[in-house]
Amino acid sequence: MSSLSRELVFLILQFLDEEKFKESVHKLEQESGFFFNIKYFEEKALAGEWDEVEKYLSGFTKVDDNRYSMKIFFEIRKQKYLEALDRNDRAKAVEILAKDLKVFATFNEELYKEITQLLTLENFRENEQLSKYGDTKSARNIMYTELKKLIEANPLFREKLAFPTFKASRLRTLINQSLNWQHQLCKNPRPNPDIKTLFLDHSCSAANGARALTPVNLPVAAVARPSNFVPLGVHGGPFQPTPAPAPNANALAGWMANPNPSSSVPSGAVAASPFAMQPNQVNALKHTRAPSNSLGLMDYQNADHDQLMRRLRSAQTGNEVTYPAPAPAPAHPSASLDDLPRNVVSTMHQGSVVVSMDFHPAHHTLLAVGCSSGEVTLWEVGSREKIVTEPFKIWNMSACSGALQDTIVKEPSISATRVAWSPDGNFIGVSFTKHLIHVYAYQGSDLRQHLEIDAHVGCVNDLAFAAPNKQICVVTCGDDKLIKVWDINGKKLYTFEGHEAPVYSICPHQKANIQFIFSTALDGKIKAWLYDNVGSRVDYDAPGQWCTTMLYSADGNRLFSCGTSKEGDSFLVEWNESEGTLKRNYVGFRKKSNGVVQFDTTRNRFLAVGEDNQVKFWDMDNTNLLTIVEAEGGLPSLPRLRFNKEGNLLAVSTADNGFKILANTDGLRTLRAYESRSHEASKASIEMKVSTSAMISSMSPAVGKIEHMDTSSPARPTPLPNGIEAISRSIEKPRNLESVVDKSRPLELTEIVDPSQCRQVTMPDSKDSVSKVARLLYTNSGVGVLALGANGVQRLWKWSRNEQNPTGKATASVTPQHWQPNSGLLMANDASENPEAAVPCIALSKNDSYVMSACGGKVSLFNMMTFKVMTTFMPPPPASTFLAFHPQDNNIIAIGMEDSSIHIYNVRVDEVKTKLKGHQKHITGLAFSTALNILVSSGAD
Repeated sequence: MSSLSRELVFLILQFLDEEKFKESVHKLEQESGFFFNIKYFEEKALAGEWDEVEKYLSGFTKVDDNRYSMKIFFEIRKQKYLEALDRNDRAKAVEILAKDLKVFATFNEELYKEITQLLTLENFRENEQLSKYGDTKSARNIMYTELKKLIEANPLFREKLAFPTFKASRLRTLINQSLNWQHQLCKNPRPNPDIKTLFLDHSCSAANGARALTPVNLPVAAVARPSNFVPLGVHGGPFQPTPAPAPNANALAGWMANPNPSSSVPSGAVAASPFAMQPNQVNALKHTRAPSNSLGLMDYQNADHDQLMRRLRSAQTGNEVTYPAPAPAPAHPSASLDDLPRNVVSTMHQGSVVVSMDFHPAHHTLLAVGCSSGEVTLWEVGSREKIVTEPFKIWNMSACSGALQDTIVKEPSISATRVAWSPDGNFIGVSFTKHLIHVYAYQGSDLRQHLEIDAHVGCVNDLAFAAPNKQICVVTCGDDKLIKVWDINGKKLYTFEGHEAPVYSICPHQKANIQFIFSTALDGKIKAWLYDNVGSRVDYDAPGQWCTTMLYSADGNRLFSCGTSKEGDSFLVEWNESEGTLKRNYVGFRKKSNGVVQFDTTRNRFLAVGEDNQVKFWDMDNTNLLTIVEAEGGLPSLPRLRFNKEGNLLAVSTADNGFKILANTDGLRTLRAYESRSHEASKASIEMKVSTSAMISSMSPAVGKIEHMDTSSPARPTPLPNGIEAISRSIEKPRNLESVVDKSRPLELTEIVDPSQCRQVTMPDSKDSVSKVARLLYTNSGVGVLALGANGVQRLWKWSRNEQNPTGKATASVTPQHWQPNSGLLMANDASENPEAAVPCIALSKNDSYVMSACGGKVSLFNMMTFKVMTTFMPPPPASTFLAFHPQDNNIIAIGMEDSSIHIYNVRVDEVKTKLKGHQKHITGLAFSTALNILVSSGAD
């Protein structure tokens, strides 16, 4: 479904809700799967309407989608089962056990047996693990709290828990705009026309020569042109099925259709129509054509066009056509000062004037700082430590232009002008006051010199990262009046010429599949560029007509600019993207500034500006100043500032060559959590004094057993509220970074220096022939060992729960049992014709439900309970050499190949989504990070 069709669903949801069609709202939510109404889900769950709860859930996920989904359904059905037992409705309990809970027996048979045994008790509270089960109401509240956490952690619900923000009665507004457009095109428009139907195009009087009524196909009529209008783009209306979703081209098209902000068209007119448009079609909007009263085309550049445009601008008058609307919805609550990071938590001394700052996009306490000395520093603000400092130096003077070399000889001092992280957090870009930009590769706690470019003649005023065609690029601008785009290896891709003054700032952005760059120059001109070398699409005057910076809100939907005039007057404004006009002008600046103010946005809600030795905050929806923060004093007259991506920390430069960190409550929690983790890590490093020489000299080649279990191990049981402890053993609770360190128990380390401290156990042979073990791994639950033989056959051994081994976990004290399903199936892989040359590989899903493996042939995916082959894929050549499941989605698999490539494969759609290259020999290892969006690989090279 295209992005516009998706937005239409949200408009319909809003309309249904305003008209009180409550059942229809939730039915459409479920059937579309676009928005999960957590309040409705809570209402039904607390009311115990289990059928409706599961029916609503089914529109977003299934039981076996991932471990979060499985746990969600299990908690619901477990609660349903316990309530039946509590009512002494044994028949219903048996029915739930057989129909609803049976599916979980596939994943943990012992758990299912334990739940079944509750039927034998007079009161299930006699079970020790359920002894604290209260009444039904409290139990449902505890269950819902757990469900909410699981839903928020489930990647399938990502971006589905928040309803998009747009004005009330938006669908009615669009219909009104459509009717106004039709009315303005009437040959003899009548005042106060009577609209009796939406099924036909509006016409005031067919008898007086107006166009004949034309049927319109709904629901497209709500947003598309009438069918007898010629669309602006060659592909027609926005809802036609095209390979790429049709973008909302208003971001640029509206600006180009109105060459002067003062003569812009009201929102109900032409510029507001979101027609499908490819990048190479945008220029056509400079000479837009519209229909006349006949089916022919009429050139806009004539008197008829002027008359039509005057009529369009006079829309919203007494002749306006209005579709009746309900009373307006109440405005959203005003901004809370508690959401703003206003409290000073730390002060850092940099050593030279701080010019620019930027937080890492994922590591929210990692701050890059650029200085007037040209120095670049990485700070960990959680620990108040400098991670790494890179003083300025020219990496390769011989590659620099003669002009730069002459400049450096005459005046060696150089300052940074901008420091910026790439969107993926892998690179830092730095621009300087003389010609150069540097790009560093960020690796852990280290910066590696990646790229040095003699980019512009004179000062490089701004730098930003962009990703046209999904390729990371560096965009720069400078005193030479040029904007340039470079790939990450330093190749120049585009040069944009057209500014008549030094280019001061750039703002790359993307709307759907339209990618463009806004730029501002010192003569106050704003221009916009597509990645096509055709030229500027926009030419506007910025407020103040001097130094201006443009920024989008975090969600990319709202555009702001801030700047200062030569006379010292500062401006902060919001732009109407669809029309290229000023929407809001924020007030609260002092009359004259002695420099250029800087600003930033956060949380799609707040604006912050450094001015008058203070930080000033505005709510985006209110032009009046929200509050002022002095940050305990010590700020320069025009402080530099930067929010982190979460909006809970704010870095502000100080007058004594340093910066302060301001935080809100969430930010304080983030910093304290980091300090706690750092303390635990340093404590552990002090205690880790293991005598390795003694271990090497005294240990025999036996299999060791660690008696103390690591607190972060997935085998460690974590009891769930209102439930059976075994549940948490089988269906793992989502973990975050903070839960990795169990602060309640100190890390205990034991030196193993005597062979008597070690134990070993030998797996019993299976009935058929024994093969060399090629790969070996534990199950994630810790109850079994999986072995892949060189002959391609996999075997599973399990430990039973008994008196000798009450936990049922892996141990060397008890011999495990070779396990097979009743069918007697073996997990046998497609064997290679040359087994000696094959590289066996195996991977187990996080919930132990599936295992995939290969031995030189196709990759096979097996069900761990039935041993059945679910599917095979990736036939050689090349053969697979390493496999890895994505930690959040079992359908995403990374496959390392013998030809040195890595394939990212989607099992559900049977398609290779991405191929990664970079190694020279076959892949020997793959690992997904569970906390960051990172895949690490190793190769035989």
